[in-house]
Amino acid sequence: MYDREARYKMEDTMNAARIEYTEGVVTRVASRRCDLVRISASGAVLSLLTQFYIPQQFYLDIPDARIAKIGCVLMKAYANNTVEARFLKLLTKKEMDRIFVFSTHPAHRNRTLDVRAW
Repeated sequence: MYDREARYKMEDTMNAARIEYTEGVVTRVASRRCDLVRISASGAVLSLLTQFYIPQQFYLDIPDARIAKIGCVLMKAYANNTVEARFLKLLTKKEMDRIFVFSTHPAHRNRTLDVRAW
């Protein structure tokens, strides 16, 4: 599926995020903090604070932008505590704009939300 998908351009960003996944069988839900470093409509690069086990499927929450439970699949884990993940559904333009508005990256400093569009 992912080999036939059109590639979307990754943009630099800096947002606080959270990874949620189940530990054990299905009894416990674990939550870990991370930073959203790069994002596109179909995937993201996450920077982890410490090294820990990441399952193949997990949920990504971006609390500042009020985006919850984005289904993700782990694509690649790097040695410098970053991981590349693909989303199970494409993010909309509105969701991308919300992420960029709340980003602390200098490239998104002057972004604003259009309240009338919501």
